[in-house]
Amino acid sequence: MSTLAPRAVMVSRRSELDELLARHGTRAAADYYLRQRGRDLEEVAARHAALQGALAAAGAAVPADWRRGHIDRDDLPRFLFGPEDVVIAVGQDGLVANVAKYLDGQPVIGVDPEPGRNPGVLVRHTPKTLQKVLQNARDNTEERTMVSARLDDGQELLGLNEVYFGHVSHQSARYTLSTPGGDRERHSSSGVVAGTGTGATGWCSSIARERAAAPGLPGPREAALCWFVREAWPSPATGVALTSGRLEQDQRLELTCEGERLVVFADGLEADRLELAWGQRVSIGVAQRRLNLVM
Repeated sequence: MSTLAPRAVMVSRRSELDELLARHGTRAAADYYLRQRGRDLEEVAARHAALQGALAAAGAAVPADWRRGHIDRDDLPRFLFGPEDVVIAVGQDGLVANVAKYLDGQPVIGVDPEPGRNPGVLVRHTPKTLQKVLQNARDNTEERTMVSARLDDGQELLGLNEVYFGHVSHQSARYTLSTPGGDRERHSSSGVVAGTGTGATGWCSSIARERAAAPGLPGPREAALCWFVREAWPSPATGVALTSGRLEQDQRLELTCEGERLVVFADGLEADRLELAWGQRVSIGVAQRRLNLVM
């Protein structure tokens, strides 16, 4: 058993002000750019200050004898998490989803830097309450179901909210869809989205609202997924009969690529993706791994 002290790993993403300065170079140039579009730099600066304040307060809440780390969201694919880590995601709800796919049992604490602005589905804590939450983080978690996309060459991608399969540019993708019940249909569509109960409050929810016969969306701890085909196109060679459904535990949806530049990515991180060649297959289902979200 490891004797290493716990490590608090802070995860955040660049603020809008950071991104504006990276693009325009100076605050004056960023201010001019925003004013031309009817916005005010002060609003952006205030949100940046709120994030920086939350990061500072969260850092101060970490016990003095713990090790520490800080990682930007864009660097997550290159960061190695350890079994002793306690992950503190400071930002929007989506930041928890972004980090979930890189973890294997480590507890995650979502910290909201702007209470009242974010829905607070996954970022349920404030910097002021973090010190108390850290004391028993490993003993007060809720398991959240994740989704798995597995290629026929063994590569696998995980997501907390959903995975997307389709063309890299979201234009029409051609593939054959096979359901667990044995039904098959060739499609030309703008892709397939398969989501968990956590993701059912996001992208999958917006798709389901527009479907008269949408399947029942699972709960966040339920070992089930919902899936939707986006904008299926009827033609002599492609159908529109199989466009949504549910996947229970141990059931998998199979998609066979019939084109070039098809990809799979999770939770909006398009840069971290799997790429498929003609004839390659991907199966989507409930992942064995779970997210341990600190309550």
